[in-house]
Amino acid sequence: MKTLICGSMAYDTIMVFGDRFKNHILPEQIHILNVAFLVPDMRREFGGCAGNIAYSLKLLGGEPLIMATIGDDSTPYLHRLKQLGLDASHVTHVPDSFTAQAFITTDLDDNQITAFHPGAMTQSHRNKVTDAREVSLGIVAPDGRDGMLQHAREFHDARIPFVFDPGQGLPMFDGAELMAFLKLADYCTVNDYEAKLLTERTGRSLEQLAGEVQALIVTLGGSGSQIYSNGRRIEIPAAPPESLIDPTGCGDAYRAGLLYGIGRGWEWEKTGRLASLMGSIKIAHRGGQNHKLRREDIAQRFSAAFGETL
Repeated sequence: MKTLICGSMAYDTIMVFGDRFKNHILPEQIHILNVAFLVPDMRREFGGCAGNIAYSLKLLGGEPLIMATIGDDSTPYLHRLKQLGLDASHVTHVPDSFTAQAFITTDLDDNQITAFHPGAMTQSHRNKVTDAREVSLGIVAPDGRDGMLQHAREFHDARIPFVFDPGQGLPMFDGAELMAFLKLADYCTVNDYEAKLLTERTGRSLEQLAGEVQALIVTLGGSGSQIYSNGRRIEIPAAPPESLIDPTGCGDAYRAGLLYGIGRGWEWEKTGRLASLMGSIKIAHRGGQNHKLRREDIAQRFSAAFGETL
């Protein structure tokens, strides 16, 4: 049972500024802003929604297929995929481009200044869902605009159920386009901020939007999540994390749990709890792909958190 994950692959370069931005950005001089921040602490993480989701789904024992575009600087990432046993046969190299990457500077108050270069991601429409074989489930995660539109249509035409996960790509689409996505998709997942934007752009309530899909999932951070399905709103509790280290990639880990449960036909209560646990496991580690647990470990944590077997 293979899951096709359409989305971005990216590098995240994260730098820490040992002071506060407000001490160096003067409001009265904002029109001639010219500042430099010394960042002695820096790390580079493997990221992107497709890479992160596939990583966590593999930990669960799923069979993810990544469909993404990468640039000339992709050798380290491809080497990592090979080491992890992740299928890269549908990862397309776009010559004369960079792999998508974010440059994030964080200060002591956890404020962030981020520059994002989409690079090869803008060419994601070069990939076609129909090129993948033996796929029974899919997800359209944040990616190039044209690619997201195309892959949603291709999943629907191929009669492959899929999750629409607009994420940070949601602002690229107007209300009519978002409604079109929902009519094509079988499931939709958003966080609480994205849920508000989705209702504003479409002019419909969450309950109305949920009527377009089999399930609409809204994550609420530390407050858990809600699953709207068949006229019900199912409350999913948050799994207690071991520690709060880094929220980067928590939503992607949650989506891996969703895909695993959906692929196995589980009830929404169990699927949501597994998704919640995956997000909780991730938040205790830096980056989107550094939580290294066996499936047996995940099953034990699931039992401890929710009192039932995985």
